[in-house]
Amino acid sequence: QVQLVESGGGLVQPGGSLRLSCVASGFSLEHYAVGWFRQAPGKEREEVSCIGNSDSRKYYSDSVKGRFAISRDNVQNMVYLLMNSLKPEDTAVYYCAAASRPTAQAPLYDYWGQGTQVTVSS
Repeated sequence: QVQLVESGGGLVQPGGSLRLSCVASGFSLEHYAVGWFRQAPGKEREEVSCIGNSDSRKYYSDSVKGRFAISRDNVQNMVYLLMNSLKPEDTAVYYCAAASRPTAQAPLYDYWGQGTQVTVSS
């Protein structure tokens, strides 16, 4: 069964850090670009980061650049999103998704996880 599962979300104070994990089963993430998206209540889903498949090139949205870091471990079939200096506006459900090539367009992603909640609050 093809599946993506996120973990690592939770409640954190402003300025804190979290590391999200995305593990794939049923297929090899190595051959896919992986994006991290987030969706806050009442807002559209937005891509915050993406890592390429062939060259592992990395992309970050302006809102997270310098604070978030994406990485992948092809042996473990996982992708990570390290989130530092978290702000209340980072509060959202975070999703990982896999596509045949790097893109910011959500409809082009083939597989999606169920999401993990990140809440930044004091």
